[in-house]
Amino acid sequence: MYIKSLELSNYRNYERVQIDFDKGVNILYGDNAVGKTNVLESIYLSSTTKSHRGSRDKEIVRFGEYEGHIRSLFDKNDVDYQVDIHLRTDKSKGIAINGIKLKKAAELMGVINVILFSPEDLSIIKNGPSDRRRFIDSELCQLDKVYLYNLTSYNKIVNQRNNLLKDITYHPELTDTLDVWDSQLISLGTKIIDRRTLFVNQLNEIIYDIHKNLTGENEKLLIKYDPNIEIMEYSQKLKRNREKDIKYKLTSVGPHRDDFIFFINDMDSKKYASQGQQRTAALSLKLSEIKLVENITGQKPILLLDDVLSELDSNRQNYLLNSIGNIQTIVTCTGLDEFINSRLTVNKIFKVSGGKVVREN
Repeated sequence: MYIKSLELSNYRNYERVQIDFDKGVNILYGDNAVGKTNVLESIYLSSTTKSHRGSRDKEIVRFGEYEGHIRSLFDKNDVDYQVDIHLRTDKSKGIAINGIKLKKAAELMGVINVILFSPEDLSIIKNGPSDRRRFIDSELCQLDKVYLYNLTSYNKIVNQRNNLLKDITYHPELTDTLDVWDSQLISLGTKIIDRRTLFVNQLNEIIYDIHKNLTGENEKLLIKYDPNIEIMEYSQKLKRNREKDIKYKLTSVGPHRDDFIFFINDMDSKKYASQGQQRTAALSLKLSEIKLVENITGQKPILLLDDVLSELDSNRQNYLLNSIGNIQTIVTCTGLDEFINSRLTVNKIFKVSGGKVVREN
């Protein structure tokens, strides 16, 4: 699959821009803060319905405007998919595929697979558990609509239960109604735990060899799923923690508190690995993600590299570039020297400046 073209209207710093991409390697270069990342964000949003920055729609619409638009044209198995996203500052976004409006934004998930690699991803190992959960969930939601449904439903139940915990402070008689919410939490939470377990096992089958090759066979990388609760103990622990939950007005048990631990040579990389080792593990994770998407969907994903090469040393740069193969790749950078001197064949080059994107070759 690949993206053919992109049109933005009142999106971030762009009043109006249109870009035709090559199915190979595309470079967007320019100074910092000129809008290169905004282009990648719009492509990612066209696949996942969300900004990778966590921005809300009203923050994405161009300042001073009330609505913005993204129109992207993708090719998947020689079939065109036109994705139109209508962003509004005062209501939820509207999404259509080939002119057919979607009832729910989540229906877009999995139609197009996009992987974005940014400098922030290099810190996924040393950051908190929420970042690692977000990584796992973002990929699983693209690959598995059942997981997407279960996770969305689970998060709603957690929020509703938390609201009830707040109400119990003033209405203690509501305590018994927690049993209803707990039952739903256990049902959905169990499914999430099972799917995450399978996903980590699938990743481990791929990441071991990638990391071994990346480190010259000097390191072994293993991802361990560290669930907050074992399925067999789920019900009992919810009951044991009920008074605590009421006191703090938060649900303390469940997969919304899971973590994923990266072991390098059997040692917890968050505690014992150097920054270089952590970055190598993060790179291995992203490369494994590409391979896993291909294995599950039979399609190569679209790869977005947001100024990440400048954060890698020459060995890691070369390994990443050599791993791209025939995947459509869109790269942002501040200058072209790093590509001119590399082995990367560039198909299209675009200069980004002043809210404009101009092709140079």
